Amino acid sequence: MTGRPEEEEWDVVVVGAGPAGSSAALGALAEDPSLRVLLLDRSDFPRDKSCGDGIAPQAIDVLAEVGAADVVAGWAPVRHLELARGDVRVSRTMRREAYVIPRAVLDARLVERAVERGAVLERHRATSLTTGPHGPVVSGDIAGRVVVGADGAHSLVRRALLGDRRQQRAIAIRGYAPTTDAVRGRQVIRYGARRHPSYAWAFDRGDGWANVGYGELLPPERERGSAPSRKLMLDQLEALIPGVAGSGGEWRGHHLPLSGWRWHQPDGPVLLVGDAAGLINPMTGEGIYYAVASGVAAGRAAARSLAAGDPDGAGARHRAEVRGLLGRHLRHTWTASRLAQSPRVVDAGIRAAAGDQHVFDSLVEIGLGGGRIDARLAGGLLHSLIRPARPTGAREPT
Repeated sequence: MTGRPEEEEWDVVVVGAGPAGSSAALGALAEDPSLRVLLLDRSDFPRDKSCGDGIAPQAIDVLAEVGAADVVAGWAPVRHLELARGDVRVSRTMRREAYVIPRAVLDARLVERAVERGAVLERHRATSLTTGPHGPVVSGDIAGRVVVGADGAHSLVRRALLGDRRQQRAIAIRGYAPTTDAVRGRQVIRYGARRHPSYAWAFDRGDGWANVGYGELLPPERERGSAPSRKLMLDQLEALIPGVAGSGGEWRGHHLPLSGWRWHQPDGPVLLVGDAAGLINPMTGEGIYYAVASGVAAGRAAARSLAAGDPDGAGARHRAEVRGLLGRHLRHTWTASRLAQSPRVVDAGIRAAAGDQHVFDSLVEIGLGGGRIDARLAGGLLHSLIRPARPTGAREPT
């Protein structure tokens, strides 16, 4: 950690130094390198985070815009993806390669890039967000002309800004297991029989280890029901991908606040990004692309508003940019996630992807990046729904 100067007023204060927060700092400093940017996090780096560790190519594209695409250096790309539910399966090459990088590595590298560009990093647990005479104040004495909330799924900044809002959530558990022949060189997703969408995953890191885990949708708060136990989730993982739960370790659980039909960002000098903004793909649980994209957008919005002498205008700028980038995509992922609650639709989607590379690529784009449901994907899904199912054991194209 680097120490901050005695001054307590900053141009931009970023609460949380994960991918969303570091990207916000990078976005602000790419726009105006003279800005005084303070990056706060409660942990030292490197540190672990519960995550699938998948880095979509779209996230790397955004990082390239701020000179940080090299955070994937030294890690082997992954080009193959398997989707399966029971005997229904597709395994194809993705149009663009992805990476699987432990968050302990990725987050530390992003923080390093932000500090190299001029951000000041401090270990600090934010305790409050209030309004001072010149703008928002973090923890009672850290003033920023613009504050970015990047403090994760249980964001203090989000609660201070929006209050407690009901939001669909999922729960997942993640660990690391030795890579087996069944998952070597690929990302594997196998859907289960519990509350949909529920699935187990195994993503080869390329270094002899795979990120493995299981997640499922939680029932709405208005419905009765409890979260699945750790044992139940590990049992589901073992049933869907045999061998990985027994050989795995470093298990960590986490909640995921899933994106809805529409994204909320109030006016004013406080911006929300990543998990703190509730930006997590409701179909797949992917959040790194959203974190990086919304983070860079927030940094730019903050810098441009400050340059215009209008820090209060940052919220409107940020809202417009993120909605322009992700607005239609979020509506399509919301729709896709509702459809995916039906096992029959999941089967139809997998069969359609097995028969058409474009459908496969479109599903990958929706699940990992900023894709949408186009006419060919919709047509393939409809055709697959109405045609007879393939006999058990039928081979899918690879």
